[in-house]
Amino acid sequence: MLSLLLGGASLAPLGTDVAEGATAPGPPGHVPSGHGDKPAPPTPERKPRKGYLFTYFTGSGTADGEQVHFAVSRGNDALRWDELNNGEPVLTSTKGENGVRDPFIIRSPEGDKFYLIATDLRMHGDGNWDEAQRHGSKHIEVWESTDLIHWSEQRHVRVAPDNAGNTWAPEAYYDESIDAYVVFWASKLYDADDPNHTGDSYNRMMYATTRDFHTFSEPRVWQDPGHSVIDSTVVSRDGTYYRFTKDERTNSDSAPCGKYITAAKSPNLRSTDYELVADCIGKPSGSEPGISRGEGPTVFESNTEDKWYMFIDEFGGRGYVPFETTDLDSGEWSLSENYDLPDSPRHGTVLPITADELRRLRAEYGNR
Repeated sequence: MLSLLLGGASLAPLGTDVAEGATAPGPPGHVPSGHGDKPAPPTPERKPRKGYLFTYFTGSGTADGEQVHFAVSRGNDALRWDELNNGEPVLTSTKGENGVRDPFIIRSPEGDKFYLIATDLRMHGDGNWDEAQRHGSKHIEVWESTDLIHWSEQRHVRVAPDNAGNTWAPEAYYDESIDAYVVFWASKLYDADDPNHTGDSYNRMMYATTRDFHTFSEPRVWQDPGHSVIDSTVVSRDGTYYRFTKDERTNSDSAPCGKYITAAKSPNLRSTDYELVADCIGKPSGSEPGISRGEGPTVFESNTEDKWYMFIDEFGGRGYVPFETTDLDSGEWSLSENYDLPDSPRHGTVLPITADELRRLRAEYGNR
């Protein structure tokens, strides 16, 4: 089954020469044991969220734009932000292509650890998008921390199969049903008889599972509508998972929602059969303002009211633009008003944080 899903190719052995600290993957559906053989400790009482952390990159126009930048909210206001570290990167990649895009951060279910993962890609200078999708990295970059201040050494971890041309915009969500993280990303997959990746292909959303971000299961196809899709992100509410994905098709009469966001839902995170909620999210409609195109959605719940935010990256335009809704099932998102985001934020993540975490970040990195 797996070889069919992946075009006849199998995942290369994840030895220490490829994935630092990793072991060979198990069969499809297997969750690597990692450090998860012991029962998980009881989840501590959840502390109130009193602010937000924004991790992002700033683009390929400068030498340090494709690194991890931080900003924090002004108090508990999701629409007003201050850059940290004087606008300079907080984390810098020294592995793979020596550049990272699309940084994603997740808090462990126990609340005692943070994992930050990112795309291994550097386009600054002479980067070529076609080449990056034929002969790009099969790895993701990983850091971890217990306090958002002190970070582990960077790990360069192989997750994609041999026939993948790229491994873009990795994100993760914790799946309680298997006590593991589901890590997902976009890859173009090439036929088994095309080892040089010269043929045509398109991006599918892939996933693998892990308990420790060292060892990963075999990758599987998660979302394949027959055309390119990238940049999925997931939130959940009341037992339902909501997935937001960029339709990568060129916007045209035959694909009017191309380059905008599609929302779908399922009671099963790893399902390959999500129900459509809405498409064309972010596109102007009638008197409703919007953006010229969008990618890299990050979705998060308000700390202060019954509301959800979706920041969409208007690539080639303003960068991130905030939208909001009070009903995830409605598929209706309105452009936020009176916002003040960081300078040039590109594809990243907003993470709700506690008052202590907000104070630590400001004390350590200051404002611009």
